[in-house]
Amino acid sequence: MTIENLKYRFDNGTTTRGVTAIVGVLGSGNLEVLVEPAALGGACEIEVKTAANGFGAIWHAVMKDFFARHRVGDIRVSVNDAGATPAIVSLRLDQAIETYLAQGRTKK
Repeated sequence: MTIENLKYRFDNGTTTRGVTAIVGVLGSGNLEVLVEPAALGGACEIEVKTAANGFGAIWHAVMKDFFARHRVGDIRVSVNDAGATPAIVSLRLDQAIETYLAQGRTKK
């Protein structure tokens, strides 16, 4: 099985404060998402590792939608995918950013 590695960067996000968060379980038809702080000048970097090759355009659309909804900056997102559908990817991304931000609020 060949793993495809996709990278996306979205600039001009709002600096986001949080604590490293991981959601999901890497298993058949699912994925895990890790969100961590990173000094990126307001950018959001996303790296996707997936066994489902050839879906770069769909991944880009899902990541673009995520960034449009959340406008987060100074974070790095890592996605390890085992064949999740775009709806599940969006759900896990939303869960990850909500967890990241909530943990940041409780760490004050």
